[in-house]
Amino acid sequence: MSTHVAVEIATQPDCWHRASTLAKEVAPVLPRPGERVAVVGCGTSWFMAQSYAWLREARGQGYTDAFAASEFPGARDYDRVVAITRSGTTSEVLDLLESVPVPTLALTADGSTPVVDASDDVVVLDFADEVSVVQTRFATSALALLRTSLGEDLTPAVADCAAALDLALPAEWTEAAQFTFLGRGWTVGLAHEAALKMREAAGAWTESYPAMDYRHGPISITAPGRLAWMFGATPEGLAADVAATGGMFVTSALDPMANLVVAQRLAVHIAEAAGLNPDQPRHLTRSVILS
Repeated sequence: MSTHVAVEIATQPDCWHRASTLAKEVAPVLPRPGERVAVVGCGTSWFMAQSYAWLREARGQGYTDAFAASEFPGARDYDRVVAITRSGTTSEVLDLLESVPVPTLALTADGSTPVVDASDDVVVLDFADEVSVVQTRFATSALALLRTSLGEDLTPAVADCAAALDLALPAEWTEAAQFTFLGRGWTVGLAHEAALKMREAAGAWTESYPAMDYRHGPISITAPGRLAWMFGATPEGLAADVAATGGMFVTSALDPMANLVVAQRLAVHIAEAAGLNPDQPRHLTRSVILS
């Protein structure tokens, strides 16, 4: 029987398409060009916030910062705070939304949760909600919506996502002892998210870094039987540097978000091979609600 997370991973092409369509419908409540925006979240949502923040600022839409919700610097001036929260119940997100003096927007999977009252505007991606504790399709669908809002055509990414679902997982990947995920620019957030998926679902030894910083120390962990996995364009010389360690360098021509789907699938495969339940990782719940 398929796990919930495996089924949810497989629905992502449709979810991304629906998120792109939704982005056009909800455009009036999304950040406006020129606004100073802070994007917040916890765990996976924070990593999606990082990717969106980099893309928005790089496209000249305005200063955009990303924070873990618990680490929001209250002294800074923003025109809008955007929160990404699948459950709509995470304590740090709700506390922040109720305390900031600027307009707020929440992206959530459940429109019947406390985040609706805590934020000024809400975008509900209920079609991307999940049963599994491990986030996959909600996070990527939220980022698909936000990428579309910046003027991107997600049609090629949706096609790449479908291809990612059929991609074979080589034994060199499934049997690797350690994984280091790398990114540049907006894909650094994806690298962090890939590492989190491997830790959550499979309990695997994973790390993640900006690709250019990887050579400033972290490359020392790479060795035969270990992977260095790049999201997006590879910096010059990096593949050769990884090869010199004896490790395997993994890259892809797929849209980086579709490459994340491959990493999601790998995490589930490794978990199941180890007899773990990727739907219910150790010590985790769907939402962190603090007393």
